Amino acid sequence: MRLPFLDPLYATEGAVASVYLDTSRDTGDPDRAVELRWRHARQELTAQGADARTLAALADGLDADREVSDRHGRALFCADGQLVLAEELPQPPARDTARYSRVPDAMPLAVQHAPDLPYLAVSVTRQRGVGGRPAPSADTGPGGPASEAIEGAPGAGDEIVVGVQAGRWPMSRVAPGPVTWHRFPADAWQRGAARLAGTVNRMADESGAQAIVVRGEEGDGWAQGVFVNRLPSKLASRVITVEGTGPPVTAPGRALLEDDLATALDGRLNERDLLHIDRFLAQRARDRAACEGMTAAVAALQRGQVEALLVNLPGVAPQQLWGGPRPTHIAASEEDLWVFGAPSARAEPVESLLIRAVVGTGAELVVVPRDELALADGVGVLLRYAAPAAP
Repeated sequence: MRLPFLDPLYATEGAVASVYLDTSRDTGDPDRAVELRWRHARQELTAQGADARTLAALADGLDADREVSDRHGRALFCADGQLVLAEELPQPPARDTARYSRVPDAMPLAVQHAPDLPYLAVSVTRQRGVGGRPAPSADTGPGGPASEAIEGAPGAGDEIVVGVQAGRWPMSRVAPGPVTWHRFPADAWQRGAARLAGTVNRMADESGAQAIVVRGEEGDGWAQGVFVNRLPSKLASRVITVEGTGPPVTAPGRALLEDDLATALDGRLNERDLLHIDRFLAQRARDRAACEGMTAAVAALQRGQVEALLVNLPGVAPQQLWGGPRPTHIAASEEDLWVFGAPSARAEPVESLLIRAVVGTGAELVVVPRDELALADGVGVLLRYAAPAAP
């Protein structure tokens, strides 16, 4: 997984406030619950030296997700009174955290982006005898309003209603793009499905979709089957068909077919990440000590030698490392950092220094469950090149 979305965090100088809060709206009084969480976070930041302008900017950023329903969280990063980055989290953080430090607490946000799998969601529904009734409504999130295309003249007969949305799993759960709705008279669906398949093919090419989740109606698979059979053969291996009852119901601020997507995509890895894992396993078979464990990871990051950092879920073994001003200033002890030439050093949480080094050296991140690939200390590195052999 590439990490360009984290670049703004490291373009600023000085201390950064990093806040993760559960902002779920599935309680009786969500505004009150979020206010209490923020009050506690604000107290922690104040105790750590955060200034009033930074606290005010964070409070403003926290208010921006009121339109997102159900369980979710929010990550906020602020420096010198300016909100640097604010994102919705598809899952609430395991616990609320607030830290004011020169090294942003960015690993939890990066992990929530994983596997960053591009997909298309396609909902195919029959509406019986609707005579031009509007397509199902859905909140389309920040990507823009839904659009609608009508094929053929609407009449009193059945219609096939299709919604299409592109996204990246799992972040699209709470940051969805626009939904495009298409309506076809049922008796024109054979032709309409062929045209729509061409549109979906182009969208798949543009988005790099690795999965196309097509939802049909339970007990009426004809419309879904016609569409799937019209898709180009190159997409066949990416298609995942699911069934549901009635038209899709999309909660405000959530992805089209969210529950179906969770069933189909949870546990899957991005194809690029799978290639990185295969190469890592080959490297580990040759020299385990060079690419697995904290000592190997720190040494490789110091040299800018890492192509991808692999981390386990649950996370990296908790500990502190020492960091200096540059991303490659990372070491197990203050003395090691002085030897490495850093002009200053301070202890920081290990995950914060690891992710800073990954972003700063242009490496990628691969998040893999521990029960699928257990890593020593919860961390491994895919090396860009082999280190020279010792004389």
